[in-house]
Amino acid sequence: MIMVIKKAIVGLGNPGARYERTRHNVGFEVVDRIASRCGVGLRRSSGLQARVAECDGAVLVEPDTFMNLSGRAVRSVCRKYSIPREGVLIICDDMNLAPAKVRFRKSGSAGGHNGLKSIISDLGADVFPRIKIGVGHPGDPDLAADYVLSRLAPDEWAQFDAVFDIVAESCFQWLGGEDIAVVLNNKLQNMS
Repeated sequence: MIMVIKKAIVGLGNPGARYERTRHNVGFEVVDRIASRCGVGLRRSSGLQARVAECDGAVLVEPDTFMNLSGRAVRSVCRKYSIPREGVLIICDDMNLAPAKVRFRKSGSAGGHNGLKSIISDLGADVFPRIKIGVGHPGDPDLAADYVLSRLAPDEWAQFDAVFDIVAESCFQWLGGEDIAVVLNNKLQNMS
């Protein structure tokens, strides 16, 4: 039986060990957890400019293009699998949210996030849903780049760990046809 891919879950981040556990790579952390739960490993696909795996009627994606060019990988995946823009769920960091706070948006602007800017540009629209995971702000805009590329400290990691699990579980339920905004909201309320 051939599985039809109808959705994509894209975690944003930067490839390579240097960026593991950084604030900018929270999207990769969530996708890794979804892949683990599916029992699949992401594999590099140079034609797609991403690491991908198929899971429950979706393709899991971690762009290899670095954050500012994430749209290239997303566009390639959408073309290969014929996924509409509305079927692409993006998971990314957000400096405008407090650490470990989660916000869902059905569509909207990039909000200053370069990965989202790239995706909006390459898809030609901002109509894709996204889950933003707050990483806080260093206070000084000149420190922002270094801040998002810095690793989470062990005590911060403990705070984010539960959030990654909640977001991953919510994505799983979305793949099963549930409304991700409702599921995510309920899970976050239960966490409080």
